[in-house]
Amino acid sequence: MDRLLVLVRHGQSDWNLKNLFTGWKDPGLTEKGVGEAKAAGQRLKALGLAFDIAFTSALSRAQATNDLILAELGQTGLQTIRDQALNERDYGDLSGLNKDDARARWGEEQVHVWRRSYDVSPPGGESLKDTVARVLPYYCQEILPRVLRGERVLVAAHGNSLRALVMVLDRLTPQTIPSMELDTGVPLVYRLNADSTVATKQVLAA
Repeated sequence: MDRLLVLVRHGQSDWNLKNLFTGWKDPGLTEKGVGEAKAAGQRLKALGLAFDIAFTSALSRAQATNDLILAELGQTGLQTIRDQALNERDYGDLSGLNKDDARARWGEEQVHVWRRSYDVSPPGGESLKDTVARVLPYYCQEILPRVLRGERVLVAAHGNSLRALVMVLDRLTPQTIPSMELDTGVPLVYRLNADSTVATKQVLAA
Protein backbone atom coordinates (compact mmCIF):
# COMPACT_ATOMS: atom_id res chain seq x y z
CA MET A 1 0.00 0.00 0.00
CA ASP A 2 1.32 3.43 -0.97
CA ARG A 3 0.70 5.73 2.00
CA LEU A 4 1.69 8.91 0.20
CA LEU A 5 1.65 12.37 1.81
CA VAL A 6 3.11 15.34 -0.08
CA LEU A 7 3.49 18.73 1.61
CA VAL A 8 4.14 21.89 -0.43
CA ARG A 9 4.57 25.44 0.82
CA HIS A 10 2.86 27.91 -1.52
CA GLY A 11 4.91 29.67 -4.19
CA GLN A 12 6.31 33.13 -3.52
CA SER A 13 3.56 35.62 -2.69
CA ASP A 14 3.48 39.33 -3.41
CA TRP A 15 4.14 40.05 0.27
CA ASN A 16 7.02 37.53 0.50
CA LEU A 17 8.62 39.58 -2.26
CA LYS A 18 8.00 42.85 -0.38
CA ASN A 19 9.36 41.38 2.90
CA LEU A 20 6.06 41.90 4.74
CA PHE A 21 4.57 39.83 7.57
CA THR A 22 1.66 38.08 5.87
CA GLY A 23 -0.13 35.73 8.28
CA TRP A 24 -3.87 35.59 7.57
CA LYS A 25 -3.75 38.44 5.05
CA ASP A 26 -4.44 37.25 1.51
CA PRO A 27 -2.01 38.48 -1.15
CA GLY A 28 -1.73 36.52 -4.40
CA LEU A 29 1.23 34.74 -5.96
CA THR A 30 3.93 36.64 -7.83
CA GLU A 31 4.95 35.57 -11.32
CA LYS A 32 7.86 33.76 -9.68
CA GLY A 33 5.43 32.07 -7.27
CA VAL A 34 3.29 30.83 -10.14
CA GLY A 35 6.44 29.43 -11.75
CA GLU A 36 7.45 27.73 -8.48
CA ALA A 37 4.04 26.07 -8.16
CA LYS A 38 4.10 24.84 -11.76
CA ALA A 39 7.66 23.52 -11.31
CA ALA A 40 6.54 21.65 -8.17
CA GLY A 41 3.81 19.99 -10.23
CA GLN A 42 6.30 19.09 -12.94
CA ARG A 43 8.70 17.51 -10.43
CA LEU A 44 5.86 15.45 -8.93
CA LYS A 45 4.77 14.40 -12.41
CA ALA A 46 8.33 13.35 -13.27
CA LEU A 47 8.15 10.92 -10.33
CA GLY A 48 4.91 9.52 -11.71
CA LEU A 49 2.90 10.72 -8.71
CA ALA A 50 -0.86 11.36 -8.73
CA PHE A 51 -3.31 12.13 -5.92
CA ASP A 52 -6.69 10.99 -4.65
CA ILE A 53 -7.46 14.15 -2.65
CA ALA A 54 -5.90 17.53 -1.85
CA PHE A 55 -6.05 19.76 1.22
CA THR A 56 -5.30 23.46 1.35
CA SER A 57 -5.92 26.49 3.54
CA ALA A 58 -8.57 29.21 3.31
CA LEU A 59 -5.97 31.58 1.78
CA SER A 60 -5.69 32.18 -1.95
CA ARG A 61 -1.89 31.81 -2.27
CA ALA A 62 -2.09 28.20 -1.06
CA GLN A 63 -5.22 27.48 -3.12
CA ALA A 64 -3.59 28.85 -6.28
CA THR A 65 -0.47 26.75 -5.65
CA ASN A 66 -2.65 23.65 -5.21
CA ASP A 67 -4.55 24.37 -8.45
CA LEU A 68 -1.36 24.99 -10.45
CA ILE A 69 0.23 21.75 -9.20
CA LEU A 70 -2.89 19.74 -10.06
CA ALA A 71 -3.04 21.33 -13.50
CA GLU A 72 0.54 20.17 -14.21
CA LEU A 73 -0.46 16.67 -13.11
CA GLY A 74 -3.54 16.67 -15.36
CA GLN A 75 -5.72 16.43 -12.24
CA THR A 76 -7.74 19.65 -12.39
CA GLY A 77 -11.03 19.08 -10.63
CA LEU A 78 -9.54 16.72 -8.02
CA GLN A 79 -11.51 16.90 -4.77
CA THR A 80 -9.87 19.62 -2.70
CA ILE A 81 -10.78 20.39 0.91
CA ARG A 82 -10.10 23.97 2.08
CA ASP A 83 -9.88 24.67 5.80
CA GLN A 84 -8.56 27.57 7.84
CA ALA A 85 -7.03 25.04 10.24
CA LEU A 86 -4.21 24.92 7.64
CA ASN A 87 -3.86 28.73 7.46
CA GLU A 88 -0.52 30.42 8.04
CA ARG A 89 0.32 31.50 11.57
CA ASP A 90 -1.57 34.70 12.44
CA TYR A 91 1.00 37.46 12.95
CA GLY A 92 -1.53 39.76 14.62
CA ASP A 93 -0.33 43.38 14.85
CA LEU A 94 2.72 42.56 12.70
CA SER A 95 0.56 41.57 9.68
CA GLY A 96 1.23 43.85 6.73
CA LEU A 97 4.32 45.42 8.28
CA ASN A 98 7.71 45.38 6.59
CA LYS A 99 10.05 43.17 8.62
CA ASP A 100 12.74 45.89 8.67
CA ASP A 101 10.20 48.47 9.90
CA ALA A 102 9.11 46.06 12.63
CA ARG A 103 12.75 45.68 13.72
CA ALA A 104 13.14 49.47 13.81
CA ARG A 105 10.00 49.77 15.96
CA TRP A 106 10.41 46.88 18.43
CA GLY A 107 14.10 46.03 18.10
CA GLU A 108 15.94 43.24 16.28
CA GLU A 109 15.92 40.91 19.28
CA GLN A 110 12.18 41.18 20.02
CA VAL A 111 11.20 40.59 16.38
CA HIS A 112 13.56 37.60 16.23
CA VAL A 113 11.86 36.15 19.34
CA TRP A 114 8.40 36.60 17.77
CA ARG A 115 9.51 35.00 14.53
CA ARG A 116 11.67 32.18 15.80
CA SER A 117 10.64 31.18 19.30
CA TYR A 118 8.18 28.33 19.75
CA ASP A 119 5.76 29.73 22.32
CA VAL A 120 6.01 33.55 22.25
CA SER A 121 3.27 35.22 20.22
CA PRO A 122 3.41 38.68 18.63
CA PRO A 123 0.82 41.19 19.90
CA GLY A 124 -2.66 40.02 18.83
CA GLY A 125 -1.28 36.98 16.99
CA GLU A 126 -0.32 33.32 17.33
CA SER A 127 2.89 31.65 18.44
CA LEU A 128 4.15 28.61 16.53
CA LYS A 129 2.84 26.56 19.48
CA ASP A 130 -0.66 28.03 18.91
CA THR A 131 -0.42 27.18 15.20
CA VAL A 132 0.60 23.60 16.02
CA ALA A 133 -2.37 23.37 18.41
CA ARG A 134 -4.85 23.96 15.56
CA VAL A 135 -3.01 22.19 12.70
CA LEU A 136 -2.22 18.89 14.45
CA PRO A 137 -5.77 17.92 15.50
CA TYR A 138 -6.93 18.64 11.93
CA TYR A 139 -4.11 16.48 10.55
CA CYS A 140 -4.91 13.62 12.94
CA GLN A 141 -8.67 13.74 12.29
CA GLU A 142 -8.90 14.59 8.58
CA ILE A 143 -5.63 13.94 6.75
CA LEU A 144 -3.73 11.09 8.44
CA PRO A 145 -6.61 8.55 8.39
CA ARG A 146 -6.86 8.96 4.61
CA VAL A 147 -3.11 8.45 4.14
CA LEU A 148 -3.22 5.33 6.32
CA ARG A 149 -6.12 3.97 4.23
CA GLY A 150 -3.87 4.22 1.19
CA GLU A 151 -5.22 7.46 -0.29
CA ARG A 152 -2.55 9.63 -1.91
CA VAL A 153 -2.79 13.05 -0.28
CA LEU A 154 -1.46 16.47 -1.34
CA VAL A 155 -1.32 19.33 1.20
CA ALA A 156 -0.59 22.83 -0.15
CA ALA A 157 -0.26 25.23 2.76
CA HIS A 158 2.13 27.64 4.50
CA GLY A 159 5.55 27.80 6.13
CA ASN A 160 4.30 27.62 9.71
CA SER A 161 1.26 25.36 9.27
CA LEU A 162 3.51 22.87 7.46
CA ARG A 163 6.18 23.24 10.14
CA ALA A 164 3.62 21.81 12.56
CA LEU A 165 3.28 18.68 10.38
CA VAL A 166 7.01 18.35 9.72
CA MET A 167 7.62 18.63 13.46
CA VAL A 168 5.57 15.48 14.03
CA LEU A 169 6.67 13.58 10.91
CA ASP A 170 10.40 14.28 11.35
CA ARG A 171 10.21 14.05 15.16
CA LEU A 172 11.63 17.50 15.70
CA THR A 173 11.48 19.31 19.04
CA PRO A 174 10.10 22.73 19.99
CA GLN A 175 13.76 23.78 20.20
CA THR A 176 14.72 22.69 16.66
CA ILE A 177 11.54 23.36 14.66
CA PRO A 178 11.54 27.20 14.71
CA SER A 179 14.87 27.38 12.86
CA MET A 180 13.81 24.93 10.14
CA GLU A 181 13.15 26.70 6.83
CA LEU A 182 10.62 25.41 4.29
CA ASP A 183 11.33 26.73 0.80
CA THR A 184 8.45 27.99 -1.34
CA GLY A 185 7.25 25.54 -3.98
CA VAL A 186 9.47 22.61 -2.89
CA PRO A 187 7.48 19.38 -2.40
CA LEU A 188 8.27 17.14 0.59
CA VAL A 189 7.32 13.59 -0.40
CA TYR A 190 6.59 11.32 2.56
CA ARG A 191 5.66 7.67 2.53
CA LEU A 192 4.32 6.46 5.86
CA ASN A 193 4.37 3.15 7.67
CA ALA A 194 1.13 1.59 8.91
CA ASP A 195 1.81 3.07 12.38
CA SER A 196 2.00 6.61 10.85
CA THR A 197 5.78 6.91 11.24
CA VAL A 198 7.84 7.95 8.23
CA ALA A 199 9.14 5.18 5.96
CA THR A 200 10.85 7.52 3.47
CA LYS A 201 11.16 11.26 2.84
CA GLN A 202 12.23 12.99 -0.37
CA VAL A 203 12.77 16.72 -0.84
CA LEU A 204 12.09 17.66 -4.48
CA ALA A 205 14.26 20.77 -4.69
CA ALA A 206 14.94 22.38 -8.06
